[in-house]
Amino acid sequence: MKKLFVTALALSATALLSAAPAVAQGKTLTISWWGFNGEKLESIVLAPFREQCGCEIVFETGNNGERLNKIQIRNGAGVDVAYFSDSFSQQGIEAGLFQKIDPAKLPNLAGIYDLAKDPQGGYGPAYTIGRVGIVYDSAKVTTPITSWNDLWREDLAGSLSLPGITTTAGPMVVMKAGDHTGVDAFTDEDAAFASVDALKPNVVKNYNTGSEMINLFSTGEVSAAIAQDFTLGQIQAAVPTVVWADLAESSIATLNTVNIPVGAAEPELAYEFINFILSPEIQQQLAEQGVDAPVVTSVELTPEQAALWTYGADVIAGLQRVDYVKMNAAKGGWVDRWNEIFGM
Repeated sequence: MKKLFVTALALSATALLSAAPAVAQGKTLTISWWGFNGEKLESIVLAPFREQCGCEIVFETGNNGERLNKIQIRNGAGVDVAYFSDSFSQQGIEAGLFQKIDPAKLPNLAGIYDLAKDPQGGYGPAYTIGRVGIVYDSAKVTTPITSWNDLWREDLAGSLSLPGITTTAGPMVVMKAGDHTGVDAFTDEDAAFASVDALKPNVVKNYNTGSEMINLFSTGEVSAAIAQDFTLGQIQAAVPTVVWADLAESSIATLNTVNIPVGAAEPELAYEFINFILSPEIQQQLAEQGVDAPVVTSVELTPEQAALWTYGADVIAGLQRVDYVKMNAAKGGWVDRWNEIFGM
């Protein structure tokens, strides 16, 4: 799912090497990820994994596009484990940057949801599942939002924020605009973008980061937005009356995947790490501590904990999927057409 803040993070375990298993001494695992929730990940994931592997861990941080570009410039080398949202990992797969996964080296795959086991044809699994849907301030939007089509309602004029077209959720707006007018956006872009244009009177601003969208709610500039579910807790902390819309057509699945680049220097250590983060114990802690939604089916959450996440077999089974092969092929032209409508 999706991370909002980029922080420089470079952690080592040199002091632990003297006590580490001899087989792993001197090895370094290099991880490419967002750098978000660094303190919690250090406590829940990194410290216990260092103890297990006896290795050093270093990081390359940044947003999806920046980090994928670095891996591509290095022809798939430089990191051993790469975290990406699924639209970007699909780009990496198409560019030949990631290895196919040997499931036999990841025994914890057996305990995760089918959707997460092999979402992209033999490459890395998803370690968390999220949703893109609609959030709204129930104190201001008195008629509940129950459908994607409600975004075009007249009572939402001048009160809606959309994700920018280059964000994870942005292209999904075009897909839903196509649905609204009864066409497939991938085959009839003209009709889909006419529907986007018809939505424009309701739009206050496009946002490019979750923090920007949260600020729009907190200042009262917007009362509804298309959002990823990992932002819900932060929005509600600012505006408690904001709720997640229960949509008749369901929300859209977003997966964060973890892959091994083709030039990984420590592929076996990478397998060990991926299997570790898919363990029931680690997944339980990540969910309880508000880091990521679980993909392990045995994780049990309280109703309060579960409210923030895409959680449970019924919820996950009902999610819509995105064909990222088609989306990535269309995205370049969509960006230009989007910018024409919104004057960017």
